[in-house]
Order: sequence, then C-alpha cells, then structure tokens
Amino acid sequence: MKSVCVFLGSSDGNHPAYARATAELGRELAQRRITCVYGGSRTGLMKILADSVLGEGGEVVGVTVQLLKDKEEFHRGLTRLHVVSTMHERKNLMIELSDAFLALPGGIGTLDELFEVCTLSQLGFHAKPCGLLNVNGFFEPLRAMLVTAEREGFMKRPMHDALDVALDPAGLLDMLQRRIPSLT
Repeated sequence: MKSVCVFLGSSDGNHPAYARATAELGRELAQRRITCVYGGSRTGLMKILADSVLGEGGEVVGVTVQLLKDKEEFHRGLTRLHVVSTMHERKNLMIELSDAFLALPGGIGTLDELFEVCTLSQLGFHAKPCGLLNVNGFFEPLRAMLVTAEREGFMKRPMHDALDVALDPAGLLDMLQRRIPSLT
C-alpha cells in the first residue's frame, strides 16, 4: 500500500480525541512511507493530518476544486496540490491516486466521499479497501444504520465486508493492507 486517501473534517470537532487520533494517523502514515491523499485544506482535522504527516517527513497530496481553492485557505506545505474543475473530477482523481480509503470523523462531505468510494467498490469499479477510524465511537450510529439496511434487505453485501473498522490508526492500516490485492 503506497497511498491512502483520508476523508475527514475541516473542523476540529468537540472532543480532543479526534485531533489526537488524526495526528497519530498522520505519524503512522509517514512512518510507513504511505503517501497521504486528502482534500488539501489547512483547517480543522485536515490541517492536523497534513501537519503530522509532513512533520514526520512524509508526503501529502491535496486534491481540490478551483471554486474551493478560491474561497478557502489551503495548506502551503503540501508535497503536491492538484486543482481540478469539478467535484466529480476531484473524487475521480482521489480514487486514481489512492490504494485505499479511510474516514475519520467529519461532516456530510466526509460521508459523501466515503459512501461514493464504498459504492464504487461494491459495484466493481475498483477493488480498493475502505475503512473507518472509529474515534470516540463517532461511527457507531452509521454502523447501526448499515446493519439495519442489510437486515431490511437493502444491502446484499454485509457491512463488515464493505468497511474495515478499527479504534486505532495502526490497526486500521494493517486491516486495509491485508485487503490490497497482491499485484507483485
């Protein structure tokens, strides 16, 4: 696994555990020499992630759209920042640049990106693993909703097959690594 796309909040959230887990993930990515792909922002958890990867000598690739770049402040220390025209192009490039995907706590944008990559995986458009870093139990309601959707006949693939879930960054990265198809 050479690169992981991380979906997460552009806010800090209300609990210090979110920032701690984000910084720990960043350090773990850098130590494993895994490139971090993310939205490019320099606010909230997104800034903490980029700073922690870069602080350990790792590589961080931001992917954004011109409209957001014109409105927001983007991290100036990134290894690379790709600017595209549409959100569709942004998501496609993030998928192309990444070997796996994981989500930390965030809002509707985080969930949108997570669900899109999970849906594309389920439909066979890619075979890249997806996971949740379940900091402070943040994703428990989502997991319950997915179990309900499965029980009620709206999901054919069990949730535990679609998403790896862990409480710590190292554990989640290990789970995702095990799901990477062997190409060598």
